[in-house]
Amino acid sequence: MADTSPRTDVSTDEDTDHPDLGSEGALVNNAASDSSDRSKGKMDQKTLRRLAQNREAARKSRLRKKAYVQQLENSRLKLTQLEQELQRARQQGVFISSTGDQAHATGGNGALAFDAEHSRWLEEKNKQMNELRIKSNAAKNDVFHLLSGMWKTPAERCFLWLGGFRSSELLKLLANQLEPMTERQLMGINNLQQTSQQAEDALSQGMESLQQSLADTLSSGTLGSSSSGNVASYMGQMAMAMGKLGTLEGFIRQADNLRLQTLQQMIRVLTTRQSARALLAIHDYFSRLRALSSLWLARPRE
Repeated sequence: MADTSPRTDVSTDEDTDHPDLGSEGALVNNAASDSSDRSKGKMDQKTLRRLAQNREAARKSRLRKKAYVQQLENSRLKLTQLEQELQRARQQGVFISSTGDQAHATGGNGALAFDAEHSRWLEEKNKQMNELRIKSNAAKNDVFHLLSGMWKTPAERCFLWLGGFRSSELLKLLANQLEPMTERQLMGINNLQQTSQQAEDALSQGMESLQQSLADTLSSGTLGSSSSGNVASYMGQMAMAMGKLGTLEGFIRQADNLRLQTLQQMIRVLTTRQSARALLAIHDYFSRLRALSSLWLARPRE
């Protein structure tokens, strides 16, 4: 009986240790549960932010798609109107050559041919002017959309400059397309081309300076650090960058004004017939760029 009592005491001590171990395990489990809850809370916040960003991106995409569809509809209506005018001119006995060099009336009346060509010239002129004016309002809503030229074909985007075409390049193109010009006209076109080139170079340098300034602003401080001490510095950098981006709209407006003024001054230098041929040549040039894009996308691929 005396020999068994120590073993009984040992057994009792071992049994009393298990409740303590059970309490420590419960504490560990509770701590792990709290950590899991906090992780889930952070994940939920990230998911909500991501969903909000996705909704905003989808909303902007719908607006761009709506504007693009409206633009296509307007273009279709204008094309239908031009086809109707051309059909009426043909019914009246008018034939207009595809190059625009000659216009003949089967009944010998050249006035009908002139009226039809002049109407087409007015239509193209108004179209060019309205497009430039509309872009000023579009730049206020989404300046990056204009800079990227997403409404144009890939070939057109290849020659894109500040949301449109370079006036100086088009003037070079037209020099070989117009009728022989007088010395005064040649001097006027050359002066206009040089003035446009200088203005374009100034705007391009301004854009380069803005891009460099943005890069310097965004790269200031320590990149890749996510500590809470850098939050104020980060927000300050973003505020400065947003302020610099506000000047992009001004660059687009100046470029469009340059294009508009160049077209208006070109029309003053040329005769009515030459101006009509110039606008038609510009239209044909961009039509060929769009055709080039279609051929490129439809090319055979291995």
